Amino acid sequence: MVARYSGAMAVFAYRARDTGGRRVAGTLEGVSRDAIVAELQARGLAPVQVREASVSRSRGSRRLPDRRLAVAYAQLSDLLRAGVPLLRSLRLLGRSRSKKGVGSTMNSVAERVADGERLAGAMREVGGFPAVHLAMVEAGERGGFLDEVLAELGDFLEHQAERRATVIGNLIYPVILVLVGLGIVVAALVFFVPQFESLFDGEELPPATRLLLGLSAVVTGGWPYLLALVPAAGIGWWLLRDRPDFKRRIAVVQRRLPIAGDLSDSLAVARFTRMLGTLLGNGIPMLAAMRISRDAAGNPLLEEAIESATEAVGSGETLAGPLEKSGLFEDDVIEMISVGESANALPTVLVGVARKAEKRADRILETLLKLLEPALLLVLAGAVVFIFLALVLPMMQLGSQI
Repeated sequence: MVARYSGAMAVFAYRARDTGGRRVAGTLEGVSRDAIVAELQARGLAPVQVREASVSRSRGSRRLPDRRLAVAYAQLSDLLRAGVPLLRSLRLLGRSRSKKGVGSTMNSVAERVADGERLAGAMREVGGFPAVHLAMVEAGERGGFLDEVLAELGDFLEHQAERRATVIGNLIYPVILVLVGLGIVVAALVFFVPQFESLFDGEELPPATRLLLGLSAVVTGGWPYLLALVPAAGIGWWLLRDRPDFKRRIAVVQRRLPIAGDLSDSLAVARFTRMLGTLLGNGIPMLAAMRISRDAAGNPLLEEAIESATEAVGSGETLAGPLEKSGLFEDDVIEMISVGESANALPTVLVGVARKAEKRADRILETLLKLLEPALLLVLAGAVVFIFLALVLPMMQLGSQI
């Protein structure tokens, strides 16, 4: 490997053997591979392999679906609780052929664990695992409750996958309705409306008719630009979606929506409180648990609130106060957190808050899906009525003049 410029630092994954012949694995930061080798030798280790961590992370970086990850985590948790060693458990999962992609991923993780790497480090090196999962697994390894963390991750992902499947199933008919409605409107603008343009030539037309004829002209004459707009919008979204400022603006707009805003807030609060309650219940220190839970929130506004709360808690303040200032938590939730802190039962209270927030999110989601279908029908009917009236009104004016 070519040595790097002396000012550029990189992370290298290494495997080595100590003076007793035991395998050791880990990561070090340095300017080049040679510098890492020299550092290992200075520590009395014999390097076996040294490579840039970014190279290994690029392999298998495609994330597994939530449901497959949920099954893998649950199975690994069950095996560990049954007393099966970690390496053997990973190899057993690696033999799985029922879930495509899981076997190869677990085999790759098992290879690195066999070389002395911890589970979290092996998952990070293989790639494809979310950062919050890695943080929780690392905390579980250090705290000695890895099986509980994996079980919690499995339950969380399973619930998330079920909710997503429910949403997709309920959206099938509305999506078909939207496609049919768009097809009808576009067909009317392309084939039906232009036939009336010559009839209305030279006449003083109502604003609705002028708008309809203008839309028809745009669709019939500018369809190449409209087609090009779709991939351009997709590329723009792909380029902007991971930018922090863009994600924050989307979150601000989303909060202002009547029903979707409440749904987004409830889901983010549920993820944060469940993660924080689970970590605290398993002995993770408050500040470390809050930093891990912040990544699980999935909402930039809530992440900012958690960051401020973490600083406040580090200064000796309570958790409830800074969270209340964010405006993202209901008053009863803040009161429950405050009582939990006073009674030294915060982990149990946070898990209870998460269950309550999840139930509220499910109710909001159910209401949203029920309202979506009639709303789309009204929009489609409104479009058809608009086209009809925009064409009929000028004809009625012509008839009255005659």
